[in-house]
Amino acid sequence: MPQSDLQLEIAHLLLIDIVGYSKLLVNEQIEALQELARIVRITECFRNAEEKGKLIRVPTGDGMALLFFRSPEEPVRCALEISQKLTETSTVRLRMGIHSGPVSQVRDVNDTINVAGSGINVAQRVMDCGDAGHILLSKHVADDLVQYRHWQPYLHDLGEYEVKHGLRLNIVNLYKDGLGNPNLPEKLKRRKRWKQDANVIVRPVRRRWSFPTILILSALAVAIAWSIYFGFGRLTRPGIAAAVVPEKSIAVLPFGNLSEEKANAYFADGIQDEILTRLAKISDLKVISRTSTQHYKSTPGNLREIAKQLGVAHIVEGSVQRSGDTVRVNVQLIKAANDSHLWADTFDRKLTDIFSVESEVAKAIADQLQAKLTGAEQQIVSAKPT
Repeated sequence: MPQSDLQLEIAHLLLIDIVGYSKLLVNEQIEALQELARIVRITECFRNAEEKGKLIRVPTGDGMALLFFRSPEEPVRCALEISQKLTETSTVRLRMGIHSGPVSQVRDVNDTINVAGSGINVAQRVMDCGDAGHILLSKHVADDLVQYRHWQPYLHDLGEYEVKHGLRLNIVNLYKDGLGNPNLPEKLKRRKRWKQDANVIVRPVRRRWSFPTILILSALAVAIAWSIYFGFGRLTRPGIAAAVVPEKSIAVLPFGNLSEEKANAYFADGIQDEILTRLAKISDLKVISRTSTQHYKSTPGNLREIAKQLGVAHIVEGSVQRSGDTVRVNVQLIKAANDSHLWADTFDRKLTDIFSVESEVAKAIADQLQAKLTGAEQQIVSAKPT
């Protein structure tokens, strides 16, 4: 079998889309694309990254994708700069999506640089959720930004939604000082909301309640408290069965980064993302979302308690160590009830073959849990990202 020449790397992606592009006349489309290119090229973030050779730009037909490689702050600052320029000099309406994830550089039919991989796919899904003016972030990026005080006031968690192909994404809205769009995107109003994460700072719009409304709410609160007080004893009596945890349930905890360079933490996150995504495609498994497991980023101390909190029977732990173009991935599957190891393995691979590790791990875990895979699911688990 021929060896893949894909080189996996972590990119911080900014996807930009001209809203209403398909409704424009041809000459208006050309003018809009030229105006967008002009605005992007004069931003400081774009110029700095280009000068240092740490930027890839890819046209997308009705917009563009910008890939930065130094910091997750780069695409966010660039998006704000673009929004500022639009308010000053342009009538072009944009929406933007930001994500950090694994990509591979490939050459297309015109022998020009293009990119593939789950990183750009997720960034596309994030952007697709927005309306004109929105700057939407994946929770993955927001988790990094929220560690810095200067970003915290501008990150607004919108919750977790199901997007294209059944993928669940936690979306965060970025807006500040008149830049961005503070409104809930129309698409998200029509989609099922799974939950809202408490880790990202959320600043909801304050509402003024009328006095009758306050009285009604107060009465409801008293009634609920009364029922809880008198019903608690019955609910907690011995003999009431606890919720049954499905045997074929699993949580993939964040992989540890054992590399000397801290920047490779994104690489470890990317491998965890790929394994989790492949497992989530198996309908016979209950797989906890990355948003829920991200709370346990530090080395877990009590796996049984973590599994209880997540409502799963099994935990996957792992670590990634990268040295040059060589990667070592350690993975172990643990039965939480008795803290026993059901399976563990170590993979030493070249970067060009890292996708095969993610596929092998997902298949091994599915086999250990005796999950039944359809023919289509087997292809998905084994497939390389495109």
